[in-house]
Amino acid sequence: MPDTLILSGKVAAEAVYSDLSIRVEFLIQNGIKPGLAAILVGDDPASHIYVRSKTKRFKSMGLHSKTITFRNDVSEEELILTIDSLNHDKSFHGILVQFPLPKEINSQNVIKSILPEKDVDGFHPENVGLLTMGTPRIIPCTPKGIIRLLSQYEIDLFGKHVVVIGRSNIVGRPVSILASLKSTGANATSTICHSGTINIDDHTRCADVVITAMGSPNYLKGDMLKNGAVVIDVGINRVEIDDEKGYKLIGDVQWDSIQDIASAATPVPGGVGPMTIAMLVENTVEAAESIV
Repeated sequence: MPDTLILSGKVAAEAVYSDLSIRVEFLIQNGIKPGLAAILVGDDPASHIYVRSKTKRFKSMGLHSKTITFRNDVSEEELILTIDSLNHDKSFHGILVQFPLPKEINSQNVIKSILPEKDVDGFHPENVGLLTMGTPRIIPCTPKGIIRLLSQYEIDLFGKHVVVIGRSNIVGRPVSILASLKSTGANATSTICHSGTINIDDHTRCADVVITAMGSPNYLKGDMLKNGAVVIDVGINRVEIDDEKGYKLIGDVQWDSIQDIASAATPVPGGVGPMTIAMLVENTVEAAESIV
């Protein structure tokens, strides 16, 4: 078997931005400048990096972007009042709340306060319901990015068995639904595995595609795969090491052990991450297009 093909999210994301630039130009010519409002609570370094990278991409494409920051002690009421104001602000077509929020704030209440049409994360119950029904409006960014990345490399899920490790509402559940939809590039049989699954290896060894999103470093190893499987690693784990930086980022997949077993796999970093940001931009552009 040839060496494992690296599925580069950076390459695939640039293809997305190239397509979006034409659509953005059309919108701007029609007096619409897609805009994103990002809400950031607290001083978590990772959250700040994520939001900064997202807004940086918006600005590089000439789009409107604003980050609204709050201290950790912000009340749920104040947060929802801010979102309500953004719901009525026509200069913003998308609203993003960076999670996690402080434990004192009910995240579901915050998500529900965002207009479904501006929920570019795709987390609002209305958008989740539409996806589940097979008629998606706004698709969560990471799952959407995974499907687009596979498409970029001409990996068709039709008739394939996709095993997803992780059942979160952010990645696991929605990507399993997307993979199984009767649509171009999908139409797979999907299985969700999680902490309650007995003998996960029995499932992964039968899979044509394994998507792992559990946040457990080096969990998925080569002996858990069948020859030729495609591996999508959504995990981003910060592991301490003895060097100047003090840490490195690794995924859920033990990379060395899957070489020459997996036919294709995403690296960490540089795999799914860039696609998540690209899909956020696309979701915001689509939200702006819906009012043309």
